[in-house]
This record gives sequence, structure tokens and C-alpha cells, in this order.
Amino acid sequence: MHTVTKVSAMQRLARDWRTKHLRVGLVPTMGYLHDGHLSLVKRARKTVSAGGIVVVSIYVNPTQFGPGEDLSRYPRDLARDQKLCREAGVDVVFAPDDAQMYPGRESGQYSTYVVEEHLSKVMEGTSRPDHFRGVTTVVAKLFNIVQPELAVFGAKDFQQAAIVQRMVRDLNSPVKIIIAPTVREPDGLALSSRNKYLEGELRTQAVALWKAIQKAQATVRGSSQPLKATSLKNQLRELIEHQAAARVDYIEFFDPATLQPLASVQRGSHLALAVFIGKTRLIDNAGM
Repeated sequence: MHTVTKVSAMQRLARDWRTKHLRVGLVPTMGYLHDGHLSLVKRARKTVSAGGIVVVSIYVNPTQFGPGEDLSRYPRDLARDQKLCREAGVDVVFAPDDAQMYPGRESGQYSTYVVEEHLSKVMEGTSRPDHFRGVTTVVAKLFNIVQPELAVFGAKDFQQAAIVQRMVRDLNSPVKIIIAPTVREPDGLALSSRNKYLEGELRTQAVALWKAIQKAQATVRGSSQPLKATSLKNQLRELIEHQAAARVDYIEFFDPATLQPLASVQRGSHLALAVFIGKTRLIDNAGM
């Protein structure tokens, strides 16, 4: 395994792989890797097969963070990530800096972004208005740089995965998008790099997200009739905010195909929620 930090060097490698007809799988990450990321690496390796190439990008993308968010303190440990990637059988770690990915941005000389205008308007798009503009831009750039045949994303970021799939479809990008299942701790908390922020009682209280999902699933599956979304959301909010450090950002039931909010909830509906545990904002989702 080796690490590439320059866009031009990564593109040279990509062209070389293409001439050799090697299958290339990309796992885009912001680093501080955990078992959830490694499950995506495993899926990429299985899909490209032993003769293929697996690339993990490690880049904390500034354009998907809004004012006052945790860009400066987002956990970073490249040496640790390199070790985990090496042990997982990754072929190349692509770890560029801001000057490589957004040349001239600080001086106003970078001005091109990729914007999805429909799926990005709800849920995370409402709470974090420019977030998905940053996501689609950096993913499109990574696809142009690495030139993968396939890319693997996690289902924990359900809306992000749907938007990337829409971008690929709309822009005719020759990249197959694979969505791998959410990986959870034994107590149900979805794995996230931001879990590092949770200490002591905050970590215990964070399980409220999973308990809310379980309650919603049990309620929906135990009813023979569609349920009012407003009533069920109020029940989940009460359950979550019973925890002293918990504050709900949003709870939404939606159509998984369109991401549009639902007035009534039944089997096949999807739930997404964003919750602050102290100062740490966590997201999760699940089907009903």
C-alpha cells in the first residue's frame, strides 16, 4: 500500500490502471476510520476481486461544513488511518490537502460546484443548507481524479447516498454506486467518527437514537393501519429528549425513493433523525 497526496499523481495512477484494464473501487472517507469504514473497504475488495484496486480517499472536505460546525476539530489521525488501511488490504490511500482539491479557493479563484436541486432540499439539506453542495462537488472531483469503476458508500448517510446516486445518473458518470449496510455498536449506536466526541454519560445517552428507531419500527409493524407521522414523531422526540443532554434537530418519515416527507407512516416508510447529544450532532436512519 502507498499514499498519494497529489491530484496529478493520483490521475496518472488511474490512467495506468485503466490501460491495464484493472477494476478500481473507491471508498470516499473523511478519515478517522472505524469498523464501518472498514466494512466498506471489505465490500469494495470483494467487488473488484483480488486482481482489482481499492482506493480509500481520506480528506476532510471543508465545503460540506457550515459556519460554526466542527471542521477545525473534526478528528484526524492519518497515521492511524494508514495502518488500518494497510491491514485491510487497501492498495492506495489518496490523502490530498485543500490546496490540491480546491486550488485558489481561499483567494476566491475557485468557483465551480456541483449542485443537486431536489433531493438535497429536505432533512439534512434544511438543517445544513450548503452541506450537499460540498458533498456532490467533492465526490464528483474524486470520481474525476480516481476514475473508479465503482464507489462504496454507507447506508448510515441515507440521504447522501441517494443524492450521489442521483448525481451519477443525471451527469452520466460511469461509476457504479454500492450502498453497504450501517454498522452498529453492540448497543445499537451507529458507528461514526464523531462518536469520539462522546464521553462518559454522553455516550450512554446517544443510544437514544437507536431506541427511537426501535420504538418506531415496533409501533409501525404492530399496527394494521397507517399511523399519523406527526403523532409518532412527537412520541420519538419525547423518548429522545428524556435524556438530559439530547436535543432533536429533526425527525422525519419519508418515502425512500423520493425522500419526500410522509403524512402517514406504514411498512416501507423510512425514518431519519438528527440529534444533538451535548454539542455532538449524530444522524441515523432505518426502514420501517
